[in-house]
Amino acid sequence: MKKYRSRLENAQGFGEVWEIVKDTVKSSLDERRVGMMLFLDDLPLRLGAYHPLGTNNIVLNRALVHIVEVATKSKLLVNAFVYILLLHEYLHALGRPSEAQVRPLAYKISRQSFGEDHIATKLAEMGPWSLLKDIPIDVIDVPKRVMEIVKDFERATERYIV
Repeated sequence: MKKYRSRLENAQGFGEVWEIVKDTVKSSLDERRVGMMLFLDDLPLRLGAYHPLGTNNIVLNRALVHIVEVATKSKLLVNAFVYILLLHEYLHALGRPSEAQVRPLAYKISRQSFGEDHIATKLAEMGPWSLLKDIPIDVIDVPKRVMEIVKDFERATERYIV
């Protein structure tokens, strides 16, 4: 538990947070999937991320992550926010399409990995938008930019196709 807390607090970038997601899922569920790709896009602010079914892609809302960075000015809060969004989509990618199944599972994994009192666990329990409850995100105008792929996101040494 302590090692995951430290890793999340010190994570630099999406790739390091992603490694924590995979490690916590492996530890909790003994499941793993390699070959995932991360795309950043400016999505509607009510959508944090999504996994197109049948793909190895996760699309993360770049604008929303930026708002959390500016609003909180805390690397830990941003990393916890990104962790919960990526964890949620990773669980979908592992074959769980149901929101009703994924939400409590994300909470369980977070609680086992970080403890009940950690911000990642609280975000899993209350939803990642709880960080933004005092920010009027509906009135924020976010310019639409081109979708981008995150290089060096998946650092797995395992081959995706054998």
